Amino acid sequence: GSRGVPARYSGFETVVEVDPDLMEWDYGADEGRTSEQIRAERPDWTIWNTGPLDGESVDSVGSRVDRVIAAALSRRGDTLAFAHGHVLRVLAARWIGLPPAAGGSFALGTATVSILGWDGEAPVIRRWNVGDGLD
Repeated sequence: GSRGVPARYSGFETVVEVDPDLMEWDYGADEGRTSEQIRAERPDWTIWNTGPLDGESVDSVGSRVDRVIAAALSRRGDTLAFAHGHVLRVLAARWIGLPPAAGGSFALGTATVSILGWDGEAPVIRRWNVGDGLD
């Protein structure tokens, strides 16, 4: 399957662990629908404000990535994570102490690299969306 493809290409396939907390956002009844299709029924909709119909709330995704962050902080050394864009955007927001919905302010392209780190004791976004053609 495609699960190990990013890890294989990065050279970390032998040390990969699948973490269900990094799984794609559950889009419920909106799975496979475009934003335009959803807004035809719910004009003010965004994934960040009301979430998907019968799917996972942004706060639920936030709780999942909070567990990912706690697990990473409990280990020595760096942690490398591969996930879908929406989840990674929430992860970045939570890393720097913002509410989960603030992930909507972080554009993230496909197959890009981002680095979350530290400035002294403060969690920071050291690099974001590298490889999107804009850097």
